[in-house]
Amino acid sequence: MPVTKTAKRALRAAKRKAIVNSSIIKNLEIAVRVAKKSKSAEKIIKATSLLDRAAKKKAIHKNKAARIKSILSKLTPRRTNHPKAKTKPAKKTSKK
Repeated sequence: MPVTKTAKRALRAAKRKAIVNSSIIKNLEIAVRVAKKSKSAEKIIKATSLLDRAAKKKAIHKNKAARIKSILSKLTPRRTNHPKAKTKPAKKTSKK
């Protein structure tokens, strides 16, 4: 148990932060699970946003957020790059 007044205050603050962080993390885990299951861009964007906010509020570490975002980004359907029509280079005019 904390002995000093500041240690008691820090314990109270830590308990409050733990409650807030746990609710943030629960919502985040649900969003990530739904995004992985559905693989829709809309759900992935929402999960990515929640990850950024959780990392900003220090509920999770920023590298963990980056790691999960990387996994989610691999789930998005890849765009096919259509090759552009090649244009002929402009003819050089000779100086007279």
